[in-house]
Amino acid sequence: MRVYLVVSIISTVWIAMAQNQPGGPEEKDKASTALKDLLSRIDLEELMKKDEPPLKFPQTLDEFEYAFNEKGQLRHIKTGEPYVFNYHEDLHRWNQKRYEALGEIITHFVYELLEKECHLKKVYLPVDATEDEPKSFIFMSEDAITNPNKLMVLIHGSGVVRVGQWARRLIINEDLDSGTQIPFIKRAMNEGYGVIVLNTNENYVEVEKSKKQVQPPASDTDEPAEKKKKDDSQKETIKRRDFYEKYRNPQKEKETKHIPIRDNSTPEEHTLYVWDHFISRSSAKNVVFVAHSYGGLVFVELMIHREAEVKSKVISVALTDSVHNVWHQDAGKSVLDWMQEHCRNWVSSSEPLDTPVEFMLPDCPRVSAGMSLMTCLEWGPMNQLPAISQRCGVQNDMN
Repeated sequence: MRVYLVVSIISTVWIAMAQNQPGGPEEKDKASTALKDLLSRIDLEELMKKDEPPLKFPQTLDEFEYAFNEKGQLRHIKTGEPYVFNYHEDLHRWNQKRYEALGEIITHFVYELLEKECHLKKVYLPVDATEDEPKSFIFMSEDAITNPNKLMVLIHGSGVVRVGQWARRLIINEDLDSGTQIPFIKRAMNEGYGVIVLNTNENYVEVEKSKKQVQPPASDTDEPAEKKKKDDSQKETIKRRDFYEKYRNPQKEKETKHIPIRDNSTPEEHTLYVWDHFISRSSAKNVVFVAHSYGGLVFVELMIHREAEVKSKVISVALTDSVHNVWHQDAGKSVLDWMQEHCRNWVSSSEPLDTPVEFMLPDCPRVSAGMSLMTCLEWGPMNQLPAISQRCGVQNDMN
């Protein structure tokens, strides 16, 4: 394409000039200055805009011409083929934006499945939020608070995933059972559990900045010379960055700001809030957690901040590829001892299922997920929760 050809030619010329320029550093500096001058005359923004289609994408799965088949696989409506990332060859950024747009649609599609197929209800946070205040939400079963026997709490990892998802990539490239928490939820409810599904990444609302907010602050001409020199250096850095951005991101997107959700502005804060307002008030005698990746770190933080309460209600924790670190998180000996008895971390490994995996940190046993982590997420911990519960002294009502 035109812009890549131009940039490639310029890069080749630049390297040749640098390598073949006779003389010392001064001559090479002149060659570099000449090339910078040449680049400054090329309007990369206009070149890229001609090459890159508008960043406008369909708003529904139907408009994308994709649908989930009876196996829960995403397929093109007309061709039956899986999702194609490289819709436009050599336009990675545009393809990535298209992928992200599809991901947002799938996120809302999963919300609908949680309500329609799993019969969960959406509960908004904070519980006392005003009408115009930023809000988050979780999903929970009708009996999540009143179930007298057992409650399961699900925590996903970090990133773009939202409540009900394990991995967006798996939803798009594999199927709904692999990438969502729906199999866990359905099986838990069939076995008599109440269910609460956390939404730890929904921490803020994004709003567009006003033009006044976007404008840079005016410089002070009476500043000391040393500070002015520092500011000039920063401006030069910003100028170089903006020059690169003009190439990398030619279609300037809206300037936005994040407004944090009260008491839910981080995954850790969100989990503490849900514990204080829901889990700790549940009637269930036996509470179990299933936490994936960063969700494991979040659980350890909950354990550190609500140790006595967690010990009184939680009887087993199934972690999958958890990224917690008890040394960095400053977990005390009492927390470590409890984790040894009540937690197990299934990790990606080629070893047979439940084969012990050595690890240096003294927190909880690590065992093989058997095949892939996807298999582990689907059934591994669910099959083992009763065994863990029995090991922790829980009676047969957990089976």
